[in-house]
Amino acid sequence: QVQLVESGGGLVQAGGSPRLSCAAPGKMYRIETMGWFRQAPGKQREMIARISSGGNTNYADSVKGRFTIARENAKNTVYLEMNSLKPEDTAVYLCNAYVRSTPWVADDYWGQGTQVTVSS
Repeated sequence: QVQLVESGGGLVQAGGSPRLSCAAPGKMYRIETMGWFRQAPGKQREMIARISSGGNTNYADSVKGRFTIARENAKNTVYLEMNSLKPEDTAVYLCNAYVRSTPWVADDYWGQGTQVTVSS
């Protein structure tokens, strides 16, 4: 079983630039894609940023140019740099990782979520 441990977030002023972190401690064969999703009250969960093991990234249009995803493979950690935050970015942010525990077994894992609240 893989646990994803998130940190960062909290109450931020509009225009702020917090950073979220998500670590996957423990031994595993390889972490394939890592990403961040978010879910606001009354809305569906949406993917906002993803990064492959090779460093290829893609972003939701709503955050493109403002958020940056990065990862440190040696630390099994993914980061989300958030810039120019807007009140509509308020949501629970969830870390996701597609983890290969052996060459033949892979599963999707989720963090517990961290609240980001943007005040205007």
